[in-house]
Amino acid sequence: MAKPARRPSGPPPPRVVTLNMRVWDAPTRLFHWAIVILVITSYVTMQLDWLQLHTYSGYAVLTLLLFRIAWGFVGSETSRFSKFLRSPVAGLRHLATFRGREPDREIGHNAAGGWMVIVLLLALFLQTGTGLFAGDPIDGGGPFVDQIAESTQKTLNRIHHFNFNVILFLTGLHILAILAYAAVKRHDLVRPMVTGKKRLPANTRQPRFASPLLALVIVIVAAACVWGLVRYG
Repeated sequence: MAKPARRPSGPPPPRVVTLNMRVWDAPTRLFHWAIVILVITSYVTMQLDWLQLHTYSGYAVLTLLLFRIAWGFVGSETSRFSKFLRSPVAGLRHLATFRGREPDREIGHNAAGGWMVIVLLLALFLQTGTGLFAGDPIDGGGPFVDQIAESTQKTLNRIHHFNFNVILFLTGLHILAILAYAAVKRHDLVRPMVTGKKRLPANTRQPRFASPLLALVIVIVAAACVWGLVRYG
């Protein structure tokens, strides 16, 4: 006769108490969704041949990128490069444990997500940088389209068009990663970027947040730099 299965002895594992904790500030969240809107705007305006609006969209993207770089050094803790940019080895180790389901304990970007942020920022910088020279000297384009040699202008034009496909690929990869985290690990990465809050263990340390007024000042300075570059560059 088979013996009944023995029940594990000892007390049950302690239940982890969680609470909603603020992890993303408003400036970072606004930057994220504004970039999404502007990338879509840039794509649509190019397809419809609305070059003037396409150019203005590029200026707005460049302004936000300058803000994000500055915010990565003086902004809130979860937005600082020094806090979320880890070694490539750490990123690979994080991906190696992807299939394991575990509670989400990341306050900001995880080790792999941090590198995705950097790659996207670099791709957007390349896009806006080449966009300043892209277009056609006769039909119009970037503010410096008629200030460089024709061969150089054509090369930058090709890079500008090709790189947008790279941005679309990276965006698709980013969306797939979000869906994979939701399906495999049951981690909701979208809600925190909307509400700014994430459910974390109660003993998690609250990150430090910078003043929204500082973010506004940086945006104004960034916009002035872009305006000066276009106007007097």
